[in-house]
Amino acid sequence: MKDIVKLVVVLTLIAGGAGLLLSLVEQVTRAPIAEQRRQETLKALLAVMPPVGNSPDADTVVLVTGQGKKGRVLQRVFYRGRNQGVLAGVAFKVVAPDGYSGNIEIMVGVDPEGTVTGLEILTHAETPGLGSKIKEAWFKGQFLGKNLDNADWRVKKDGGAFDQITGATISPRAVVTAVAGGLKFYRKHRVEIVADGGGPQ
Repeated sequence: MKDIVKLVVVLTLIAGGAGLLLSLVEQVTRAPIAEQRRQETLKALLAVMPPVGNSPDADTVVLVTGQGKKGRVLQRVFYRGRNQGVLAGVAFKVVAPDGYSGNIEIMVGVDPEGTVTGLEILTHAETPGLGSKIKEAWFKGQFLGKNLDNADWRVKKDGGAFDQITGATISPRAVVTAVAGGLKFYRKHRVEIVADGGGPQ
């Protein structure tokens, strides 16, 4: 009986010590991990926006986009880039849920009027050498200068303006549809997003 009690005490001390150690490690690494994620987001923002003089991740507008399957409120963050206090561009993430291998997360940059200034594929699980070509410069480049009024937001195979990838139409179609959806939401809520366009740099 004494051996069992001793074993329980030892195991309790080990578990408690391990939990304390994990908690300390989490506290120590939390800030560096958050900063690394911030830098990755900032890099994507600056890649899709016109040249800006502020930190767009510190100048944001958050809007509700709908509800998830479990009733959770879905939100989208709009990052605003400025030059000498004047709004130069806005960036936002969209998710294409219908990629060939799952979700495709995209950062879209637009000028204040809603014309695309840049596009970056943030995450995807598309087939290497096929769907993964959505990350290539030629594919992303065809979105530049496009808006809801000057382009048919479908791939050419469907009669639209955007080149698909040979043997992998699903991935480009998903990206085009998701970006178009983001632009429509931006247009609908543009006044809210660009409000205070002359704010701090």
